[in-house]
Amino acid sequence: MDSWTDTLRFAFQPVVNLTTGGVAGLEILARPETGDVLAEARRDPELDGRLAVLAFRAAARKETLLPLYVNVFAGTLADLGGLTPLHDAVRAAGRLPWEVTIDIGPPYTHVPQQALLEAIGALRDQGFRICADGVGDGDLPLRLLTDMTPDLVKLDASLLARPAGVRAMRTLCEQLGALLSVEGVETELQCASARSAGAQLAQGQLFAPPARLPAAEVYVPPRSSGLAVAQRSGPSVREFVRPAALLPATASAGQVRALLTGSPDVSGVLLVDGSGVPVRSVHRSRFLLSMSGRYGHALYADRPAAKLGDLPRTVGADATAWEVLDVVADGGRDRTSDDVAVVDRYGRCVGVVRLADLVRALAETRVEEAAGLNPLTRLPGSDTITGEVDRRIADGRTFALSWLDVDHFKQVNDGAGFAAGDELIRSVGRALQHAASDSTRVGHIGGDDFLVLADPERLDPLATSVLDAPWSAGGRPVTLSLATVLCEPGSVTDHRQAAACLAPLKKAAKSLSGASWVLGRAGLPGHEILRGVAQATAQAEWAVAEPGRG
Repeated sequence: MDSWTDTLRFAFQPVVNLTTGGVAGLEILARPETGDVLAEARRDPELDGRLAVLAFRAAARKETLLPLYVNVFAGTLADLGGLTPLHDAVRAAGRLPWEVTIDIGPPYTHVPQQALLEAIGALRDQGFRICADGVGDGDLPLRLLTDMTPDLVKLDASLLARPAGVRAMRTLCEQLGALLSVEGVETELQCASARSAGAQLAQGQLFAPPARLPAAEVYVPPRSSGLAVAQRSGPSVREFVRPAALLPATASAGQVRALLTGSPDVSGVLLVDGSGVPVRSVHRSRFLLSMSGRYGHALYADRPAAKLGDLPRTVGADATAWEVLDVVADGGRDRTSDDVAVVDRYGRCVGVVRLADLVRALAETRVEEAAGLNPLTRLPGSDTITGEVDRRIADGRTFALSWLDVDHFKQVNDGAGFAAGDELIRSVGRALQHAASDSTRVGHIGGDDFLVLADPERLDPLATSVLDAPWSAGGRPVTLSLATVLCEPGSVTDHRQAAACLAPLKKAAKSLSGASWVLGRAGLPGHEILRGVAQATAQAEWAVAEPGRG
């Protein structure tokens, strides 16, 4: 054995799921006690490939069931065309390739891109998962990142100071079907920023430092209420994925029992075929109950564990938390505590979700939503709308942001009474909700002020239905004013700038008589009057109709 291996040690740093607070995997880090073997490995692909094998074997000796992250340089893959020795080592240890993620790191400069992509394709065919590491402070071209179609993208924590860039990367990851992770997180503020920007995973000194033994516990700061607002379709199942305990479909009941008794945190085992597709699900309590009977061990120990399992319940990696609940609800009551397997587009298991995680997160979401609702209309406040505005800006979508209120509302309250005024506001809120489409968001920001976020093509029917309605309070006729700013991609940078564009349009709408609507475009001067007439014109018409009256 080469002398440098005698002084080479490996450390483990957990990759943390920011939603569940659990450990999603372990990154294996080389820690040479003398010399700089990593600098040598950057220049020597054969050495780097051997380091990857040694890193995996170091983890295998710790008997951890967690998914593993093994680092290699991009140049190594392009030069070697893959990592056949690592694949052999994974098989020899009884692990499955899809439990190992290859962290591909910079430098990318001067690396033959086609050779790198072919090597990545070979690794993916073998079952390995792919991570693009060092994004943000490295030299990875955006085009190459897209062509790599990674399963995971790791951003440097320095990008958290540029939240627009992180949100844009989250959008790209969603298009690629990848998870987003932030590495190097050291403070609770950075953790909160990572969550707010949409990262699902993170690692760094805040959670647990690299250690010779895999961390049994990690610290994850509690989620601050109001940091994130769930979309109407519900949070993605990707946010709740836990590592799965996998065994081959041919495993015996004795092998499953050994795994469960040695791992008290494992709630069940998935039996997978040679491609990693779940074929049976073994629930911990039901299995151990069967094995603990008077003749259970004698009857089942050497028999296939599949005979004591159930058909697996699966969801796609792009499913929402609500869709997982539907899957659970469709099963029998005796299986409500079973893990649900999450599978990729090839049907291979990428992890499991637990019902308890989903229920807890959805309940917290409902509490947060309820806390932000206006007590009069039960509509969300401005934070919900502005958060969605920022998401649409990050997505590069065209949208229309509108402000609507009741004309002369103080006079309505003074003349008809506050009860009639409250009922009018509730009626306007109901009308807006009724006219809204699935993509429209309606918010009540206080008093008689409403915010409406809609796709441009949905704006006209919504405005017509609300402005043309015969509104009244206490028998007095009432009119509404509507101001809209149309925001094209690149015209505004965040919700604050969109609101600033809307302010003068609101003033212009209030200067008109009758039901009014003005439309402006962000970044362009002027506005268009779609409803209402100017005050001077209205007064002149009134004077002609009523001569002799001032």
